[in-house]
Amino acid sequence: MEDSLFTQARGLSSAEVSDALDYFCLPGSVPGLVPVAGPRRLFGPAFTVRFAPVDSESPGTVGDYLDDIPAGAIAVLDNAGRSDCTVWGGIMSQLAAHRGVTGTVIDGVCRDTAEADAAAYPLFALGRFMRTGKDRVQVDAVGAPVSLAGVRVAPGDLVVADQDGVVIVPAGRAHAVFERALAMQAVELRIVAAALDGMSLRDARRQFGYHTLQRKPAHAA
Repeated sequence: MEDSLFTQARGLSSAEVSDALDYFCLPGSVPGLVPVAGPRRLFGPAFTVRFAPVDSESPGTVGDYLDDIPAGAIAVLDNAGRSDCTVWGGIMSQLAAHRGVTGTVIDGVCRDTAEADAAAYPLFALGRFMRTGKDRVQVDAVGAPVSLAGVRVAPGDLVVADQDGVVIVPAGRAHAVFERALAMQAVELRIVAAALDGMSLRDARRQFGYHTLQRKPAHAA
């Protein structure tokens, strides 16, 4: 995570990374998740948690896994898109911010967003809702692959999020995806510069191959 490529990749937008995923025919662009509190920017490895409805044998539990999230990681919570109860609230935001957790992404809803704002802690979710998940859901798995709105997330996959949404980059493809995203970003900057210098947008796009940026060559691996 500390090499020069990842340093540059931290400046990429979710849209730029999504385009690079398209180039490699990879899924990863997560529908529906938006910033709901704190700074609107995330970049880091996923720490995954999956929730399930409570069973008849035990009461629900929603948050003790926080003690296991390392600094710099992003909590990725799979609550199956439920909008009727939360799995993240003010206690979690305050402690996560204090411990250096980068942020939280939820396939579901969260609450106490004012406390997340006060702690400058980023939250991305389907929305806000005040009702607790205690005794409604329970932690089903920690550190296992999860789903964010149908997008698979494995522990250590890279999360990139901003005001446009959330994308997931498989850890094993991260270098290739970020290299391509940076190359595509450079082309788009040249297109804008040429158009601002007087070239027509049509000609600038044609000259720099804008319409084929996301098309992987047939001979490429």
